[in-house]
Amino acid sequence: MDLTILYRGPLASCDYDCPYCPFAKRRDTPEQLRADRAALERFTAWAAANTDDRLSVLFTPWGEGLVRSWYRRALTELSRLPHIARVAIQTNLSCRTGWMAEADLDTLALWCTFHPGQTPYDRFLAKSRDLAALGVRHSVGIVGLPEHLEPARQLRADLPEQVYLWVNAAEGRTYSDEEAAEWTALDPLFGYSRHPHRSAGLPCRTGASVISVDGDGTVRRCHFVRTELGNLYDGSYRAALAPRPCPLAVCDCHIGYVHLESLPLYDVFAGGVLERIPAAVGTGSGFTPHPAVHADVGALPLLR
Repeated sequence: MDLTILYRGPLASCDYDCPYCPFAKRRDTPEQLRADRAALERFTAWAAANTDDRLSVLFTPWGEGLVRSWYRRALTELSRLPHIARVAIQTNLSCRTGWMAEADLDTLALWCTFHPGQTPYDRFLAKSRDLAALGVRHSVGIVGLPEHLEPARQLRADLPEQVYLWVNAAEGRTYSDEEAAEWTALDPLFGYSRHPHRSAGLPCRTGASVISVDGDGTVRRCHFVRTELGNLYDGSYRAALAPRPCPLAVCDCHIGYVHLESLPLYDVFAGGVLERIPAAVGTGSGFTPHPAVHADVGALPLLR
């Protein structure tokens, strides 16, 4: 079967100090880092051996993974396997980029976030240009805070044309129509992030063809629903895979709501769901995505 896995191990350390992130400047102990490495290597070995499925993997660490050699190695090794359709990671791009030349660039992709004030603008831009020159599929994003608007405009002007710039609505922030229009001018899909999406009782691919896996191998339908479906390594999760409605009132994170069947995002991001790259980007035909007409949930913005 085609199976998408969102993997998040115990890694929590990060080299950035973003005020909107609870993991800012966290430091894992050597023991915690060894545990994270062992967990990732166990998962990578499972994925390599599970040739009966066609796997797509997105690493979503709480901390920054690519400054750790074991994440770079896992991405490189998995990218070379014929049954791995895509392997991607969320990253602040503070790592070096040369290692990616050893990966299969038809399979590897990066979801990159620029955090103004945490790294020099020119350094981040140079990293993105390096990726483009190497042929590495990647998107670049930013959190939609007022103080980030000008850096975002500069990014859009300076990034390679084929690199999609996405904007995440800031946690707890309500956007006026005027503010939303400014962000939508940079990211035509911002409307999907602006408000939470009603999800209660709606069909979602998570728990059927998409699962979340933690460092112990515990399988859940997604990162946001804590009900366990079994364990990856003993195979007990397999019998639990089935279509099921979402049990939560709303879904307000892209890595969750992108899988809602009530939204057209599998078409919008066809071929780039994990790395957040719309299908129209890089085709030479211009970026004309589906309008985000389903994103507004009326009275629910206060739930962000």
